[in-house]
Amino acid sequence: MRGHGLMQAIARVNCVFKDKPGGLVVDYLGLADQLKRALANYTESGGKGQTAINQEEAVAVMLERYEVCCGIFHGFDWSTWITGDPQARLSVLPAAQEHVLAQDDGKNRLVKAVGELSKAFALAVPHEKALEIRHDVAFFQAVKSVLTKSTGEGRRSSEEVEFAIRQIVSKAVSSDEVIDIFAAAGLKKPDISILSDEFLTEVRGMPQRNLAVEMLRKLLEGEIKARGRKNLVQARSFAELLENAIKKYQNRAIETAQVIEELIALAKDLREAGRRGEKLGLTDDEVAFYDALETNDSAVQVLGNETLQAIARELVRVVRANVTIDWTLRENVRAQLRVLVKRVLRKYGYPPDKQEQATRTVLEQAEALSAEWALA
Repeated sequence: MRGHGLMQAIARVNCVFKDKPGGLVVDYLGLADQLKRALANYTESGGKGQTAINQEEAVAVMLERYEVCCGIFHGFDWSTWITGDPQARLSVLPAAQEHVLAQDDGKNRLVKAVGELSKAFALAVPHEKALEIRHDVAFFQAVKSVLTKSTGEGRRSSEEVEFAIRQIVSKAVSSDEVIDIFAAAGLKKPDISILSDEFLTEVRGMPQRNLAVEMLRKLLEGEIKARGRKNLVQARSFAELLENAIKKYQNRAIETAQVIEELIALAKDLREAGRRGEKLGLTDDEVAFYDALETNDSAVQVLGNETLQAIARELVRVVRANVTIDWTLRENVRAQLRVLVKRVLRKYGYPPDKQEQATRTVLEQAEALSAEWALA
């Protein structure tokens, strides 16, 4: 909180409340310093100084950003968002997302434009020009929300701006409903951990092809991130495949239909990879160490599956028995583990020139699993 916003807050608390002798301001982190700056700014000209951008300037900026957002949606009719019931409003979002995603860098341009519009709008209300476009602002925010949901994008400042808008104007400005990206696409919410054939078939049949790509990307990123907490090597491999597919799509090297098929195939491979333990006769932890042994390398493959499986089992047993909660911070424990891992590798005849890299990967994998082991 700073500048104009801070001065407004001070004005609102500068009154008697119940038995208090005056208003109360609590110094949250950095507030006192910001208050000094705002007051200095305001009193510099005998109390007539400009605390921040005035409302007319904010309105001008708001209208400029509003035109940018309207330009992105040129040719798209969102009147149902304004006149329809909640279900009808939701039904507008899939086509709106598709309209944005079909444009060059459409998503990033919209996110930037809506963020700037929201900030200007928050400063401009309750000016009549701001109130006139409040429903359109809500629409732009809703589209931005479903496009960025689950990606970790956006900053806290943007969330605070949207909260301010809801507080200052009304629920009509920015919907308080939670927007489900799957419902917004007209799909049942899938079991993300499974990525079932039924759901993948639904996505393949979506008329909004660019939206289908975006949805698959988000699901795969989430599943790969979760997989990385158990199996680093597997997660890195799939992350690279996903990145390559998306790059080809963004560079227009492949058509939308092709990338959808690639992502669906990747989803199925990811699902099958999660079941490899059943085929190998290994637990999930053992599969993670098995993958850390560079099993695709021809020199390693010479050892054969049975030997590699035996190495994986022994590595889990040895490493798990020697890690402590703080082992990653203690170099003596790490050094001991390196020795123990190399001893296991030598015992089974693992290629000497591959042992150093395998040891590093095994210890990385141990770091990922040790937190879970500590709770077991």
